[in-house]
Amino acid sequence: MTQMDYKYSLLGSAVDDYRKRPLLLQVEDVPMNPFAVMEVKRELLRSWTTQSYFSKIRLYSFIVGLVVTFLIMTSYLLTGDKKGLFLTPSPYHYSSLVSPGPFAFNLSSVKDHAHLKLVVKSITSKLDFHRSRQIPDVKALVNSEPHMFSVIPHKFLPGVKNPCWYEEYTENITLDPYRANFYGRYTRRFRAVFLQLRITFREHLLHRNGKLYRMRCLPYFYIIGQPKCGTTDLYTRLSLHPDIFTTVKEPHWWTRKRFGIALSNERFRDQYPVESYLDLFDKVADQIQGKPMANASGRPSHPNIITGEASASTMWDNRAGNHCYDNTTEPPFLIQDFIHALQPDARFIVMLRDPVERLYSDYLYFGNANKSAEDFHVKVAESLQIFERCLTENTMHLCVYNYTVLNAMPVRLTIGLYIVYLMDWLTVFSKKQILVLRLEDHSSNMKYTMHKVFDFLNLGPVTKEKESEITWSPASNTRRQADKDLGPMLPITREILQDFHMPFNEKLAQVLQNDSFLWEDKL
Repeated sequence: MTQMDYKYSLLGSAVDDYRKRPLLLQVEDVPMNPFAVMEVKRELLRSWTTQSYFSKIRLYSFIVGLVVTFLIMTSYLLTGDKKGLFLTPSPYHYSSLVSPGPFAFNLSSVKDHAHLKLVVKSITSKLDFHRSRQIPDVKALVNSEPHMFSVIPHKFLPGVKNPCWYEEYTENITLDPYRANFYGRYTRRFRAVFLQLRITFREHLLHRNGKLYRMRCLPYFYIIGQPKCGTTDLYTRLSLHPDIFTTVKEPHWWTRKRFGIALSNERFRDQYPVESYLDLFDKVADQIQGKPMANASGRPSHPNIITGEASASTMWDNRAGNHCYDNTTEPPFLIQDFIHALQPDARFIVMLRDPVERLYSDYLYFGNANKSAEDFHVKVAESLQIFERCLTENTMHLCVYNYTVLNAMPVRLTIGLYIVYLMDWLTVFSKKQILVLRLEDHSSNMKYTMHKVFDFLNLGPVTKEKESEITWSPASNTRRQADKDLGPMLPITREILQDFHMPFNEKLAQVLQNDSFLWEDKL
């Protein structure tokens, strides 16, 4: 990718290449059951002659397979070395983080109510919400991401509500400005975003003193979590507001793409530079700026328009950072540290739901075949065992953030520990900058929650027709019918999960000063 020549110096010096990071290599997005056993059965053949014949075929096939495997692995290692890749240990390998605790895993006792009660009791006895997180120094953040800080200025355009700035454009205007964008290169749903922008790109370049400038923007607000809590529905409704121009949901740049991490249905990619992320907001930049040819003053035509970004991983997913640093300790930098250093006035929206229901919905949505309430119960029991083992010798925060623990869990248990993540976000941002909503309230009184969000974003009033369109639209990303047919979770599973989440919910209600986050109406 061609590096632009930026004409300003910010917190740190610019570098030519985006800093290389080691990559997290995963086979699947859904964790493998670490206790699964592969069983190979051999079928007896009827005759010695047939057996001998097929044995030779198997032998030759085995030899050919070994040769092909060797060639593939050799090619992968050689090309991987050139790209800065490295093979990481399997995340499912048990280290001291998940060493056997006082309640050793026993398949025969997984469904035993008394046994699981003891596991939960052991977990809750080890919880500690009192800690003073050390905020990283800005210089340390800049040194870890020098290119990002060289591209984004520390001041934005005055008189424009959304954080935007002008950047000198030094590339050949006859070339496709999005030809090197990694989102457009690798993801079909983002490719369509650049189709229209590519056509009108030149019209939005500002000419000043013989130079060309393009407007760049960051989001005014972020919907940061949590998964399966209604973030898609909220983002879809917000996009209907006349003063909001949104882009495609779930770019996951802060948590994954900038480190080069891809989902299981994608191949591993290069690290997405910050320019690829900023390109996603060119649509709102065009709307704010208008056409410079029709606006001789060069002042933005619509300074009150804003944009947002919604990635349900932003609040909790720091696994990539763990791969860059020591995975046996708490990560030195969290996602919010970088956002705060660049956008100290940013606003954040968090949508939460009863963590017990969230976990079951997460299992149904991301689970593989053979899903059932009984299978969910077994996976919950295994995950509780893993978390309890980690807490035996490690802090609560390390066990929550550690990727080995999360990847070993058959269900994503720790994502529902909302208060752990929220308290860390509150170390750098004020409560006034973070709006926390409940999906239950959003579903029962959508008009109220949407007005609450509009007020939080300082948006103007909408007409009654537009309000009806926003609040009466069908819900987005609802549960599939096949998953609905599986029915609810088992009563024993619900009871165990409620006991497990209770201390976390109590702390959350205390911090937010709102007892509705106890979700006692579900008891």
